[in-house]
Amino acid sequence: MKNEDDMLDAFYDSNSKDVAFAYEDTIQYLISHMEQQDFYKQFDDALKHISNNPLNEQFAVETSDGEKTALFEPLSEMVQASMRNNFVKSIFGIIAQDKFDFSEAFDGSFDFYSAIFEYLIKNYNVASGKYAEYFTPQAVSSIIAKILVGMSDKIDAAEIYDAAAGSGSLILHLAHELGQEGGMNRAIVYTQDISAKSTRFLRLNMMLNGKSESLGNIIRGDTMESPAHYKVEHEPDSGLKKFDYITINPPFKTDFSATRDTIEQKWQDTNRFFAGVPKVPKAKKDSMAIYLLFIQHVMYSLKDDGKAAIVVPTGFLTAKSGIELKIRQKMVDDHMLRGVISMPSNIFANTGTNVSVIFLDKANTGSEVFLMDASKLGTKVKEGKNQRTVLSDEEVQRIIDTFLSYKQVDDFSVITTYSKMEEKNYSFSAGQYFEVKIEYVDISEEEFLNRMNAYRSALDKKFSESHRLESEIMNQIGGITNE
Repeated sequence: MKNEDDMLDAFYDSNSKDVAFAYEDTIQYLISHMEQQDFYKQFDDALKHISNNPLNEQFAVETSDGEKTALFEPLSEMVQASMRNNFVKSIFGIIAQDKFDFSEAFDGSFDFYSAIFEYLIKNYNVASGKYAEYFTPQAVSSIIAKILVGMSDKIDAAEIYDAAAGSGSLILHLAHELGQEGGMNRAIVYTQDISAKSTRFLRLNMMLNGKSESLGNIIRGDTMESPAHYKVEHEPDSGLKKFDYITINPPFKTDFSATRDTIEQKWQDTNRFFAGVPKVPKAKKDSMAIYLLFIQHVMYSLKDDGKAAIVVPTGFLTAKSGIELKIRQKMVDDHMLRGVISMPSNIFANTGTNVSVIFLDKANTGSEVFLMDASKLGTKVKEGKNQRTVLSDEEVQRIIDTFLSYKQVDDFSVITTYSKMEEKNYSFSAGQYFEVKIEYVDISEEEFLNRMNAYRSALDKKFSESHRLESEIMNQIGGITNE
């Protein structure tokens, strides 16, 4: 068993010297103090020490207006006082689990905070509501990353982007899938997110995954009103930056009435929101479909050969009018739609909204679109008061392989064309393109006559009953009239 000094030396030998902190702020030191009643205070103090160390200033979170905020904030303040020690011990237990062999510390764990985030949602409801919309299950993230990269003929250095990055599950899976070349990351990561908490999670994830070179591109701010990434850094007049790959699971509905008119006016001279900006309803402002803006932003932000995956509410696939239809029509008319996967219900942590994933490919030269209905896959599991659908590894691989091979499977996947989609009012629903199969059964002439006689007899009985009821009704009407 290594002593503390040996473990500390191993830590510094195998990890970046970029982050400066004292031994009292290390995992090794904190583990030895987990049983103390004020452990949550020690843990929070460690986070503050690291954040406030001037040597770590480069890891501060930059906002879209150029200001910077501390990387960490006290974690225990997320729950009520009586729960703080147990809460922090539980979270720290997840962080510390199996992290003692530093040579294998992060192998296969590139989405380091996903387990913590799911724990917060499941057990403390810390990330409930709008914040939880940013978290994408790892199965969905894996499907998206592997399909996006699998759609590419050649992979070079790529600029990848998520305009609502959350804790980073989607963007990190994609970066991991793109891999390295010559010891260098193929992916240069760019993100933006309005949430301070999720941006902190993402920046930590980036550091733990050896992607510190992209930290300057991780921005906190309102992407719709003030996008942060431009063709020339910090020069808005140069125009919005375009990307090789974009992944996004945007918030579906939220109240953005305070910025709605500003967004429309600020971008009216561009084609960024070509299909329009949702109006402010008289009631239920929190139902404003902000995801429609994110979809348009993604389409606007793709390079000419760029590829994207967008998580949308499944209702978007068949909406018959409005902004939804205009967006779908442009995807089809511009031949950028590559495919759609409808996911099982309840696949997200704490929302029952049915979701689908739309894949775009501006380099697509074919005339076919691949549609998949994976809604019947998965196993339902109960987590507290919520019910989730979990995809097995085999089901995840089936989705990936079927999509990339363009394999048609009865009632599961189908190939259609842009022209057929136009005929069906640009519907993206796989079910509307499945072949309707009619089973024919050979029968003898005698069987046919017997069936026809049975149908005739049944109809005669129904006609007779109808005539009897008609006579009875007329007699009753006549009786009323005579009175």
